[in-house]
Amino acid sequence: MGVNPLLPDAPQAESGTWTHADRRWMQEALRHARHAGAHLHEVPVGAVLVLGDRLLGAGCNQSIQRHDPTAHAEVMALREAGIAIGNYRFPDSTLYVTLEPCAMCAMALVHARVGRVVYAAPDPKTGAAGSVFDTLISPRHNHRINVDSGLYAGLSAHLLRDFFKDRR
Repeated sequence: MGVNPLLPDAPQAESGTWTHADRRWMQEALRHARHAGAHLHEVPVGAVLVLGDRLLGAGCNQSIQRHDPTAHAEVMALREAGIAIGNYRFPDSTLYVTLEPCAMCAMALVHARVGRVVYAAPDPKTGAAGSVFDTLISPRHNHRINVDSGLYAGLSAHLLRDFFKDRR
């Protein structure tokens, strides 16, 4: 593959300073995104759900493969985590995802009581973590999620652009 695009000195996001753990887990989400695009021929989005230093669940987009419009990366990670720990709620956990969650995924994260979401690239068409909708932080819900964005945004956007370019 040549040069590793996961450079440890990627630019900081406007929302804060990235920890080593943030970088590690987003790199894992990017690995799942690459798998979705290269091997499953799905839109390359990956997600991992973490509690402390423990991986609870991971997933990538699988809507086409599973004939399931809800099989987004975030939902797949939540499903795997639920099975792993025997619960549907994940307080104090962090979800790392390569693309800003859509409204469906954002509400699943709210219902799951995820504590924090870190996403790489914004989604200016359907993003529900601030780009189009503010679902994760809406005062209308009884749970709000801390949101950080921009970690490896350029790399994630590049994966998406290349995927759609190759499909045209």
